[in-house]
Amino acid sequence: MPSPTQRALARVPERLRPFLVRHRRLVKFLLVGSGCFALTTVIDFELKFTVLEHKPVVALTVATVIGTVVSYVLNRRWAFRALRADGRRREVLVFILVSAVAIAVNDVPLAVSRYLLDLREPYVDPLRQEVADFLSGMVVGTFVAMLFRYWAIRRWVFPPAGTAPAEPVPVPTTVPPEPGYAAPEMPRDVP
Repeated sequence: MPSPTQRALARVPERLRPFLVRHRRLVKFLLVGSGCFALTTVIDFELKFTVLEHKPVVALTVATVIGTVVSYVLNRRWAFRALRADGRRREVLVFILVSAVAIAVNDVPLAVSRYLLDLREPYVDPLRQEVADFLSGMVVGTFVAMLFRYWAIRRWVFPPAGTAPAEPVPVPTTVPPEPGYAAPEMPRDVP
């Protein structure tokens, strides 16, 4: 019986299959991200139109944190499952740090739109405010944060198998003589 991935690939045009197979990890990352984007959008709107009506940045932050937790679980279990898992504690810690930076990156366009450009009531009508919020927070913020996350997750959280975490390079304490120059004379023991 073919796997769900094989069944999905069978429906894709023949000329696209090699590309999708070659970049399967990116495709899986984007599928996970699409689902988490939809989840984040629903949670953001629910919070914004109910309990956090006057705090859109907080609503987006809470929604993004929930989406990020779901994203970690799905990426670990599906998109990046074949990659190294030797230090689960380190992996989770680095993922939390990367995600914290990504959440801040995600919130910046919304904060700029709302508080720097004053795209909020009473300066604009409610429809323009919501369109500006969606475009700046959910579209621009999520896109920039997604680019950062993919790069950072591949580099630090789920690095390719066979690569070790970066070790500090030892700095030599003595400088070897340069070729072509005489080495300094060694002191002689004279009685």
